[in-house]
Amino acid sequence: MLAVLFLLPLLATLTPGVFAAQGATCNATSPCSSDYPCCSAYGFCGDGYYCLGGCDPLSSQSLTSCTPSPVCQSANYTLSDTSRILTNYTYFNGNASEYDWVVQEGSIMNTTSDGEAAIALLLTENGGGTLLSSTRYVHYGQVTARLKTGRWAGVVTAFITMSDIKDEIDWEFPGNATTEGQTNYFWQGLIPQTTNGVIETGFTDTYANWHDYTIDWQPDAMTFLVDGNITRTIKASDCINNVTGVNQYPSTPSRIQLSLWPAGISSEPQGTVQWAGGMINWNDPDYVSAGHFYALFQSVSVQCNDPTPPNSSVTSYVYGSNTTTDTPSIAFSNASTINGASSLPGVNGVHGVLAAVVLAAALLAHPF
Repeated sequence: MLAVLFLLPLLATLTPGVFAAQGATCNATSPCSSDYPCCSAYGFCGDGYYCLGGCDPLSSQSLTSCTPSPVCQSANYTLSDTSRILTNYTYFNGNASEYDWVVQEGSIMNTTSDGEAAIALLLTENGGGTLLSSTRYVHYGQVTARLKTGRWAGVVTAFITMSDIKDEIDWEFPGNATTEGQTNYFWQGLIPQTTNGVIETGFTDTYANWHDYTIDWQPDAMTFLVDGNITRTIKASDCINNVTGVNQYPSTPSRIQLSLWPAGISSEPQGTVQWAGGMINWNDPDYVSAGHFYALFQSVSVQCNDPTPPNSSVTSYVYGSNTTTDTPSIAFSNASTINGASSLPGVNGVHGVLAAVVLAAALLAHPF
């Protein structure tokens, strides 16, 4: 962190114009420039790996600035096989045939629990939490994650889908409430006046026992299940905003994300801390003994259900112009998902160092 803080003013002094463009913030009303056209998931302009998963096409220079998103493929992922997990996201060039998952933040480790091989997502006081993202996208389908949650106040285990324009569907397990989970959804990052979240109760211990959590996301409805049992169904027709008439139902290609994140810290809003069960106790015996908090993930299964099945030449999804005032169109493409950069995408010369520094600063400042 000290190195980042030192380099930021130094590099800004050496190349103020470049730094301003590379590190500029972006949103739908203030898109990126043509020099650094891609708006990252954290709202900063850049190129290289900024243009890959999480790149927001609505906040980038144009709808075609972001690299096309790898198309869905039905698969069963055994996460203990870490040969398909890239642990340094900045080395990812968009080739979803090479890696199934990337560690965007934090650390993972192999482990075994109740005879099942798995990975542990780790959370530490100094290093923060861990975020694991799929390299391929899902545009409707059924996704199931087999996992064991954490059990500590302020520590949140999550299994979600997240699109590049912030359509989101969640299974989350906040704090030490190990007999319940929470389901939620968001449309284009909009925080509704009344939460869409619901507490699902009656689970057997989510920390001690393996459970299969499912998001069944279809064009007309999304359904949440635990161990094959339906807990909640939301119809797309029930997501129409009565004031605007806009259907605020998640509808854009999404990555699968698994995470363990620190909600009970001083930098989070008080409401978030309370939702997560309070502040994290870094003196908890579990943390002192292991040196970290953790959540375990054994597998993820994906059954794709694109509205129109892709043919064999399709490689990716691309965004098009709005089909309505508020919803962009999605199309299949045979365009490459590889952004053409070398082993460390976007990191070349001074521009590359700036990209790496700005991303590092963003990750350090953004728990998830």
